[in-house]
Amino acid sequence: MADPDRRFDAVIIGSSERAFYGHQFATMAPLFEHYGVGAWVPELGGVVDPQIGGQEEPMILLGILSKREIARARIRVRSAMTVQTRDQGRYLGGRPPYGYRLVDAGPHPNRALARRGLRIQRLDIAPYCGPTLSWIFTQRLARHSIARIARALSDAGIRCPSAADPGRNRHRNGQRWVLPTVRAILANPRYTSHQVWNGQRTDHDLIDAANTTLGHRDVMRWNTPADWVISAQLAHPALVSEAAFIAVQHLHAVRETAPGRTYLLAGLLRCGACGRRMESHWARHRPAYRCRHGHTSATRPMPGRTPNAYVREDQILPHLPALLVRLTHHDPDGAEPMALIASAATLSSADAVAHLRSEAISLIYDPVARSLTADTPRAERITIG
Repeated sequence: MADPDRRFDAVIIGSSERAFYGHQFATMAPLFEHYGVGAWVPELGGVVDPQIGGQEEPMILLGILSKREIARARIRVRSAMTVQTRDQGRYLGGRPPYGYRLVDAGPHPNRALARRGLRIQRLDIAPYCGPTLSWIFTQRLARHSIARIARALSDAGIRCPSAADPGRNRHRNGQRWVLPTVRAILANPRYTSHQVWNGQRTDHDLIDAANTTLGHRDVMRWNTPADWVISAQLAHPALVSEAAFIAVQHLHAVRETAPGRTYLLAGLLRCGACGRRMESHWARHRPAYRCRHGHTSATRPMPGRTPNAYVREDQILPHLPALLVRLTHHDPDGAEPMALIASAATLSSADAVAHLRSEAISLIYDPVARSLTADTPRAERITIG
């Protein structure tokens, strides 16, 4: 609208429910007026005139109705996808997992859509990739490290997922296998022949909590396994048995350590610089955690890479009770400060660690600010000094 050579004089809104909701129109109206662009709304019978005070109330009402309809549509879609996954085992779109390909599964179950020629698809084992995926699980069950598996695949010249399907992976180089790829494959329950949905969710976080008029931003976050929707029946051929898959998850969760070495925060810390999970590291006779920013035995060292992030466990544990109070107290502004301090005094670091694991909450470590931020919608943060 700020372009003086724009090729339009007005914006015609055919359906207000699809144009704005909530207070969005109130935010945009001053811009329309400032740049001299008219906004035509069918419910008003013409252009919105900011000089007419009576038009403000119907616009507010339309925003409320639109927001309500969006909430209803979201519930309808989630309910339908839940039933299609849990009861029907339907393939709901997206890229097929590595090791599978899409094949025809017959006419669409909706008769009206079937008469229009629509058909559904399902997953089937890919001849080239399927045996490779089964080999990955076999190697992991043999207690080979993920780095060793990735290196063996690259050395054998086996194409990685992005190279095997370049049409769906144009944003990746597809040069070699990397640890996150192998780790994601080993954690994907769809290889057990069950369809799975709701692995991720979209949270609408405030851009600035101090200025709510800036609106929200969409943030993708992983759901815990308790929130997954899993098909009750087998939906496609299996590449790994359920028993083998569960055994692999156990290997991933329980890491062997030397006698006398215990890492209380293993698997809970992520690097704020690169987003990777920090690895346990025993240094100077005490537990610590580090991040090498992707430098592992599966890849060659890169010159000029970011220095390793490092933090000792004993520097974190004393601050966890205070973080636990923030995580479990949902109205810190209305609480007495002394009451919060007293609550933290009765808690232990073990209580905090147990809560983090039960709720699948990760802590993001910032090596520059020396702070820990919880991976929650409120992003509770503490400084460890």
